[in-house]
Parts: sequence; structure tokens; C-alpha cells
Amino acid sequence: GVLTAVQTLASTALCGIIHSIIGGQPLLILGVAEPTVIMYRFMFDFAKNRPDLGSQLFLAWTGWVCVWTAILLFLLAILGACSIINRFTRLAGELFGLLIAMLFMQQAIKGLVDEFHIPERENPKSVDFQPSWRFANGMFAMVLSFGLLFTALRSRKARSWRYACGSLRGFVADYGVPLMVLVWTAVSYIPAGTIPKGIPRRLFSPNPWSPGAYENWTVVKDMLKVPVLYIIGAFVPATMI
Repeated sequence: GVLTAVQTLASTALCGIIHSIIGGQPLLILGVAEPTVIMYRFMFDFAKNRPDLGSQLFLAWTGWVCVWTAILLFLLAILGACSIINRFTRLAGELFGLLIAMLFMQQAIKGLVDEFHIPERENPKSVDFQPSWRFANGMFAMVLSFGLLFTALRSRKARSWRYACGSLRGFVADYGVPLMVLVWTAVSYIPAGTIPKGIPRRLFSPNPWSPGAYENWTVVKDMLKVPVLYIIGAFVPATMI
């Protein structure tokens, strides 16, 4: 709950724009990869149990981790560390890609299973958490998930289709995945009428400019409040990121 979906998307978009203008490293992961999410999860568990840090200064401490990460990336670029990629085989790259894919698949399966259960900190007596509605919610989530997966995979092969013009096939092949996300998101709004409001369950994202969330955009002012020991210690997770 410290970071919202809007802030994550905004930061990813900003990094993507900057990298497209001045970046020179190919095949760089600009988005939020699962190993990075796991690292931030461990960092939050570590910070919230420290009385001189706590969850209030978690983002500020994360800011120092990102500062150390930027310094390390600058040093790697200056020293020409990109040439080390020639030492790796194609198998190593494919294994790393397999690791990322497996981690995302694990989270996807876990998310589908959770659709059949009652979420934490929710009222179990609510209508949409009755067994019949929980089953309906889970089955509809599976329809949406496998529908998105199937259509997204099919759209990647659009250039080999025998119908539609070449420009349309190229557009679908290039942008089919985000397009299918929009299509199946629209499909999720079809159930109406007597369906409870909480079905299907949706991502909760508070107003990013609300009084509570607004402080997360100005976390720089809290970075000097982080104890020096934790600023130095931020170097450790930075090397892993």
C-alpha cells in the first residue's frame, strides 16, 4: 500500500522515456521485474521492524538504494562493463529469461487461486464473499486470464495471418498484447444487473493526489531523515538490484 499502481506506472514510463532518448544498453529491463519486487518486499519487512527507520521512512531509504544503484550503473558504464556480456552464452540469457517467466507464472497462478478465497482484512459476511459468488468470481477470473493469454499469444503471430492488410497485421503484432489487455478489461465490465459490486475483484488504487498518497511523490524531502548507517547499508540491496 505504500506505492500505488499509478506511481509504479508513472515511474516506469518516465524511465522508459529517458532511456529511449539517452540510453544505449539493449535488452534492459525497464519495468518492474519480479526479482526487484521480491527485493523491495524484503526491504520493507526489514525497514518496518526497525524503530529508527520504520515504514514511514521506507520510501526515503529506498530512495538511497536507488541513488547507490545509479552510481553503480554510472561506474559500470564508464568502465565499459557492457563488454562482459560477450562472456555469457546464449544459454545463460535464456535461463535468466526462464527464471523471470517462472516467477511471473508463479504469481499469476497464486493470484488465480486467491480469487476463490476471501481477501485479508475484508468482511467475510459480505455478499460477494459467499461460497457461490466466490466460485463465480474465481471462474470468471480464469476465463479472463486464459482469454487474455490465448489472444495475446495469437496476436504475436499476426504477421503470418492470411487475412487483413499488411499494415493492420503489423500493428496487431506490435501492439496486440496491450490491446488485448484493454479488450479483456472491457470484457470484465460486462457482468451487471444482480451481480454484486465486488465481482469481479479489481485492483484498488487510491487517488494518487490524495493527502495520504501525495506524500509519496515528495519523498525526496525525507531522504535526509534516514540515519547515516542505513544510508551506507543501502549499498547492499543496490548491488543486488
